[in-house]
Amino acid sequence: MPAADELIGPSVVAELVDVISRAQPGAPFEHLRACGTTLAPLGLRDRAHALKDALLADVPGETAVEGAAALETLVRRCLLHDRFTGWMVWPVAEAISARALEDRGESGPATVDAALALLADVTGRLTAEFSIRPLLAHDLGRVLTVVETWTAHPDEHVRRLASEGTRRYLPWGTRVPGLMTDATLTVPILDALYRDESEYVRRSVANHLNDLSRTDPSVVVETAGRWLGAPDAHTERLVRHALRTLVKKGDPGALALLGFGPVPGVRVDGPALAATSVTVGGELAFTATVHNTGTAPARVVVDYVVHHRKANGTQTPKVFKITSTTIPAGASLELVRRHSFKVITTRRYHPGEHAIELQVNGVASGRAAFAVHAPTPEDPSSA
Repeated sequence: MPAADELIGPSVVAELVDVISRAQPGAPFEHLRACGTTLAPLGLRDRAHALKDALLADVPGETAVEGAAALETLVRRCLLHDRFTGWMVWPVAEAISARALEDRGESGPATVDAALALLADVTGRLTAEFSIRPLLAHDLGRVLTVVETWTAHPDEHVRRLASEGTRRYLPWGTRVPGLMTDATLTVPILDALYRDESEYVRRSVANHLNDLSRTDPSVVVETAGRWLGAPDAHTERLVRHALRTLVKKGDPGALALLGFGPVPGVRVDGPALAATSVTVGGELAFTATVHNTGTAPARVVVDYVVHHRKANGTQTPKVFKITSTTIPAGASLELVRRHSFKVITTRRYHPGEHAIELQVNGVASGRAAFAVHAPTPEDPSSA
């Protein structure tokens, strides 16, 4: 992903100032102009928020209502320009929601409703998924009611906003406490969108449902089951993507929905490791064989689990996909894999005992232990 200064840097700020100045000629926008020189030490989100604060300072109002109206007028003029697009839009969208929340009862919910309508219009220029989160946290029930109406919007960007903006674990998005406590709150939104004509929207729906599987697998399985009972040409693919985390965890309900039920005729030999130890930075090869000793074909999803040693000496599992396939009656599936222990930013390897085991349709089978060693200074893999 590009660095923060490439997404929201001085050139983007200069472009934003130019677009806004054309929308409101004569206004100095001095805070916004000055902000472009202070972004260097900030991350991407902080840059967006700094520009948001500068824009709000440049578009004041005697009251919160007047300030919101002034900002809306400016943004709608900006929307007349094709150059108002991309990452410059993020701080503007943040300003819209922040200004709406400045209203302390002057206009009731009208300011929030107006902000939501404006964000729906803005989201086609750059997603407003991050900017509706503060509004959701402020008045969850009311905002969800408005968001549900977006599921019938003619613009796919607005329909996707309904799903993406209300995700429980939206990447880069702030957490909304109400969404964390009740997984069923957003299911009506997903029900309205899972057969959407846009792949862009459907993928958001799948990711949203997958988010819920972290803590509420029963809600996810029930919802996916209903969808499979009233599918269109894309539903099976969407459900497979939505259930990916539960499948890796071996959830029996999720596996059954996808046709991977218990397979009593299946036997696993292995895993057989190529070595009893591996150095951080290296690879460990292993083989295994899955036999179908039954009289009917067996649909299987085969994964392997690496039990990583933690700093405190305990182990934590991480599932890696191998294949989903059908093994004919009396046939066998030969597996050969190499697992990398190259250092990555999301995982730190601790020396000591680890293990690999196979998982077929969620059922663990076979476990082989091995040691992980720290690289020596002269080891090329340590470079």
